Amino acid sequence: MYTCADCAGKPCRNHDLEQLPGNCPTAEHCEEENLALYSEEEKRMAYLSARVEGDLYCRITRVEEIMEYALRMGYTHLGVAFCVGLSEEAKTFVRILRANHFTVDSVCCKNGSVPKSLLGITREQQAYPERETEPMCNPAAQAELLEKAGCQLPVILGLCVGHDTLFIRHCSIPCTVLAVKDRVLAHNPMGALYMADSYMKDRLFTYVDRRREK
Repeated sequence: MYTCADCAGKPCRNHDLEQLPGNCPTAEHCEEENLALYSEEEKRMAYLSARVEGDLYCRITRVEEIMEYALRMGYTHLGVAFCVGLSEEAKTFVRILRANHFTVDSVCCKNGSVPKSLLGITREQQAYPERETEPMCNPAAQAELLEKAGCQLPVILGLCVGHDTLFIRHCSIPCTVLAVKDRVLAHNPMGALYMADSYMKDRLFTYVDRRREK
């Protein structure tokens, strides 16, 4: 079992290989074996990611970081796979990218307008039961359409948990994430972790047990 989250010292961070705990994944591969996991193109991606980090760490926003990485990779055509509930945010993001001379294709999660009933979802199980028909999210097609359009770097914006998983699974080209959806915390899911030992302690640490009691 790997327990990096519980490791206090993180000797891997300082290349202190003599202080590795017994179950440290760093001991699983030598340096050459780790590098062998990456293709030459992936090594280039890792190199440029490290350069962006080293050159601009804590100096630019993630929106700017995406553009900087794309520029260094030579990407000129970006894609945006977004949740319909974040349409305004997607519109703003696309305006920013186009203002910075990127070609941009964007595909909404509801593309195809496929009824959820075809998945076996009843009207009562819909997010909006008052609607006669509610289209399913279609991340597999989002990935296919953005690739078909010639996008070099699709960006995920606010797809639901599970839908983002499907998008990544169906996307055969490198992709990245601008933001994830968390309506309860104004799309700041890390807020739950920052409050885990205070305001949200009872809510978070007993979630599964409380769920079983219902």
